[in-house]
Amino acid sequence: MNGLRSLAAAAALASVATLTAACGGGAGSGSDGKVQLSLVAYSTPQAAYEKIIQAFQATPEGKNVTFTKSFGASGDQSRAVEAGLKADIVAFSLEPDMTRLVKKGLVAEDWSTGETKGMVTDSVVVIATRKGNPKSLKTWDDLTKSGVEVITPNPFTSGGARWNVMAGYGAKSNKGADKQAGVDYLNALFKNVPVQDDSARKSLQTFSSGKGDAIIAYENEAIFAQQNNQPLDYTVPDSTILIENPVAVTKNSAHPNEAKAFLKFLYTSQAQKIFADNGYRPVVKGIQGANFPAPPALFTIADLGGWSKVTTEFFDPKGSIMADVERELGVSIEK
Repeated sequence: MNGLRSLAAAAALASVATLTAACGGGAGSGSDGKVQLSLVAYSTPQAAYEKIIQAFQATPEGKNVTFTKSFGASGDQSRAVEAGLKADIVAFSLEPDMTRLVKKGLVAEDWSTGETKGMVTDSVVVIATRKGNPKSLKTWDDLTKSGVEVITPNPFTSGGARWNVMAGYGAKSNKGADKQAGVDYLNALFKNVPVQDDSARKSLQTFSSGKGDAIIAYENEAIFAQQNNQPLDYTVPDSTILIENPVAVTKNSAHPNEAKAFLKFLYTSQAQKIFADNGYRPVVKGIQGANFPAPPALFTIADLGGWSKVTTEFFDPKGSIMADVERELGVSIEK
């Protein structure tokens, strides 16, 4: 597991720091005419964004643009921008982290009115295991068996964890038709979770260090590990959720024209192929090499009532399904 441990450790170290492009200087425009944009994003697409930024800088629109980049847990990143962290472009794991900034007046209300509804990438929730899957863990039910340890982040800090929760709930409740079955499943599942990190990348680090028999993860995270020759297998459950990741330009960007040009670039075939090469399902059709399996019972967050309903019902720390699950286990739900 040394290779996977090194990979995850490097990713985790990078995700907690704010990274500045080598050619970047202070905020704003420099005397050389260069413009600096700040990208604040959730942790998992870091490698993709690094390559996309390089590709953008090779275009006429991006040749004079440098970037500062901050990567971390989606909820933490959203709250940091809400509290004053400078951002020109924000990219999160899930819609409520964007909605928080809309309510704060930092992102325009019409951010989601485009063809892709403001989503820049898709993925699905998968079950990843040790190489060879020694305990034969392939289904949602397998994760609740006695003696099985499952790694997933804390849903009160991690957007990825919320997708994981809703994937398991939706699958076992028949998309919410049998709510009690879904709630019972979440209680059983989290009894098998020995540690809940605050982000998906940190959960990968925990898993790679030898903790756990399986990890619930983004499909792109599992692909990322395999692409780097890491000893990990994964299964796409027959019933799982479509992950939809939002991006937007902030209303208070000091360089809105350049920020909007970068946002537009994210939807080009070139950028979408980079996302696909990094394991993300593109939101633009016809991307070469984007061959992903179609789960027969794929569902969306809309099938479960949408994020506004789900956030209140499942993730309100003052009283919700997951608050009850976590309190029963003695796990912190403080943000």
